Amino acid sequence: MGKVKRKFLIVAGLFLSGINPLWATNTTALNQHSKHLSLIKKNQNKNRDLSEGIERKISYKLDPPNNLSLPSMINEVSIKTSERIKIDQLESILINNNPSIKVYTEKINQAKSLLKKSLSSWYPTLNLSANGIPQYFESNNYYESNLNSDTSSKRWSSTISATIQWDVINPARVPQIASSRDSFEKAKHNYSIVLRDLKLEAYKRYFNLQKANEERKVAEKSIESSSIGLKDAEIRYESGIGTKLEVLEAKAQLARDEQLLNIKIGDQKISQRSLAELLNLPENITPLIGSETRVMGIWDITLEESIIAAYSMREELDNLLLDISISNNNAKVALAASRPIVSVVNTFSSTIANGELNKVSPNINNKSSTTSNTIGINASWYLFDGGSARSQYNYNKSKAEEAKLNFALKRAQIRQGVEEIFFKLESAKLNISSAYSEVLSTRESLRLAKLRYKSGITTQREVVNNQRDLTDSEVRYIISVTSYNSLLADLRRKTGLNNIKPCDIKVKNLEAQNVENPSTLKESSLIPLCQL
Repeated sequence: MGKVKRKFLIVAGLFLSGINPLWATNTTALNQHSKHLSLIKKNQNKNRDLSEGIERKISYKLDPPNNLSLPSMINEVSIKTSERIKIDQLESILINNNPSIKVYTEKINQAKSLLKKSLSSWYPTLNLSANGIPQYFESNNYYESNLNSDTSSKRWSSTISATIQWDVINPARVPQIASSRDSFEKAKHNYSIVLRDLKLEAYKRYFNLQKANEERKVAEKSIESSSIGLKDAEIRYESGIGTKLEVLEAKAQLARDEQLLNIKIGDQKISQRSLAELLNLPENITPLIGSETRVMGIWDITLEESIIAAYSMREELDNLLLDISISNNNAKVALAASRPIVSVVNTFSSTIANGELNKVSPNINNKSSTTSNTIGINASWYLFDGGSARSQYNYNKSKAEEAKLNFALKRAQIRQGVEEIFFKLESAKLNISSAYSEVLSTRESLRLAKLRYKSGITTQREVVNNQRDLTDSEVRYIISVTSYNSLLADLRRKTGLNNIKPCDIKVKNLEAQNVENPSTLKESSLIPLCQL
């Protein structure tokens, strides 16, 4: 009995230690995936060191994830402070704070856990069971014949058994592990896709906030210019030089500029809260933009190179390939349900008892013990399932074909998306140049109109019209630059590249615009365009 116990303990120790080379191979594969996941996290944290430490302060102020309470007091949602954010800080703040990114991080952990679960099928299972710890058995047997004496049973007993089972042949095991591994890779790709999409959205909202700030400055300068024009018109009217109509026209222009300012202030607040929502800033903090609207640069590679980069850097295509693999593996799992499973089973049991069974006068103090060890091979084979396994197999094969068709469709969409953005970028580049030329022309026209008005050559109507044209042209210039920068960010998202060549900020051909006083450009809130 001692030898049997020692053998059982040795076998159980080997099984539990997992030193089988076949199992160790799969554990190594899982460790490689774990290292790959940690490498992704290191790459995500590369840009977290910021010059001013703004996002570290913001992250510190965030509520913990397990805080599910909602604000109930006004002071909890009132904006009390503001944080100045630079464009190169968006990614790190996004990774630290955005809940969607954290959700997909949890999805990676979930897929990793499922992969570990599927890998456990390579290991044996150990089952411990106890039948009465202890249990008391008592019975009395009576016989009418005198040949047999009446007997009784009285016994306390405890039985413990251990069963180790290992599936030597399991057709579903390998495809299940392969499917789980593909799902794990797909979860990591989904994380990268969401991160890139959120980065693109953060850049666009940042640019929109820049645009709103610049448009507000334009509106404020228009009000300043309209106020000066109204004072001049009133002075001329009081001096008898001007007319009441000129004063009314100046007042109407000032009212229009005030309306424009009110709209732009509202747009600025909306853009601020939109960016705060994406960055998941605390309730009482609003973001401020520290940079002005200017052209980011020029896309430095050709259309063909951009398309090739988009094909190689798009995780959406990799996900479709993984879908094909997952469906094929699931089809193999479905067929495995109708194939035999062979297992090696070792069962060890031990019983300790006090008492006797079927005795005339059972002695409750009589002690006994029994041990047994059984080793065998079990087999099971589901011979007929009504066609369920074959139907499930056909379903998964059809899903694989669907994923192949989606791959071709997505590939065409990727090319079309890159081409569309590339062509829009070329148009936006020309629009910037045209819009800036319009700004220079309207600014000079306004200057000349004011000189003509002071000289009595023209009326206030001409000044008002030129000032309105200048305001509109400045707003269009800001919109064109914002649109160009957004397209650059979108192209960078689709290709995975950052081939944006910086360009010099220069005033373009002042002589051709007949600008007599270039120093007046410094008074404008506009930034001169790059030499595109």
